[in-house]
Amino acid sequence: MKAYIKAISYYLPERIMTNDELVSLFPEWSVEKVASKVGVDFRHLAASNETAGDMAEKAARKLFDEYHVNPKEIDFVMLCTQSPDYFLPSTACVLQNRLGIPKNSGAFDYNLGCSGCVYGLALAKGLILAGIARNILLLTSETYNKYLHPQDKSNRSIFGDGAAACLISSDGMAEIGDFVMGTDGSGAENLIVKTGASRYKNRTGYSDEDDEGHLRYDDYLYMNGGAIFNFTLDAVPLMLKQALEKNAIKKEEIDYFVFHQANKFMLNTIRKVCVLPKEKYYINLSETGNTVSSTVLIGLKDCLTNEIIHKDMQVMIAGFGVGLSWASTVLKF
Repeated sequence: MKAYIKAISYYLPERIMTNDELVSLFPEWSVEKVASKVGVDFRHLAASNETAGDMAEKAARKLFDEYHVNPKEIDFVMLCTQSPDYFLPSTACVLQNRLGIPKNSGAFDYNLGCSGCVYGLALAKGLILAGIARNILLLTSETYNKYLHPQDKSNRSIFGDGAAACLISSDGMAEIGDFVMGTDGSGAENLIVKTGASRYKNRTGYSDEDDEGHLRYDDYLYMNGGAIFNFTLDAVPLMLKQALEKNAIKKEEIDYFVFHQANKFMLNTIRKVCVLPKEKYYINLSETGNTVSSTVLIGLKDCLTNEIIHKDMQVMIAGFGVGLSWASTVLKF
């Protein structure tokens, strides 16, 4: 038995923050600087009363409508999010009810960020190959902007909110290959929201300056950009090599590469270090920003819509970031 991607859709919130609006808040920057370095022209922001669960529901309903999927045929729901609606219950359980998915379906959340989509595909493939499920709805959804300090111009320029939905089944348009995964929890504090959960439940109001001169807040998302950049350059080339070996394919045989859309500078550096052809390499953050776990699915959907990816192509996907964690596989369309 094999596992396939059968359908992909995504949802972006209505509220849009343009670079002009961003620069009006941080006049020391320019629209041109944000666009050239980060690669984002505007990003979508979840409404104050709009949760990751709400966005995941909208992405799922778009998938149902677009591909004529009957929710009664789904027998497992997975939601990748680091901004769940509740500490408990699992938001995936709530979505099972809201989406009209049968009660004899499995459902759970898993807490993972930039590599979360690829991890989810691995979990879904395992469930299908083990005969546990037949039609799995994989959802990715984040409202990272609610974790950002109002004065955090760097992260506010990068991150956008959004959700994606993917149906994985025993048949479909893209066969899911073998996986390479990795974890390095020693870098956990380089991308973290420190307070709010059980380790540090109460807000501290504390902030200091890191080695790069960026403010680090206990109560908001902190990213050590230099450390994350170095981690990526260490992890991604080796991951790419291992994924090629695992799938018994040469780099030249990969028709297209869709990697996590972190930021334009990082993606260009990865492409050069890994010696990947520019025409085979996806970069498109301009209208979404970095949507964390949803970037790969959004990228795949856009490539399918624009006929960049089509039948008989082999596509490598990869995610890397918060955790620290990374994962990759090859999709055969």
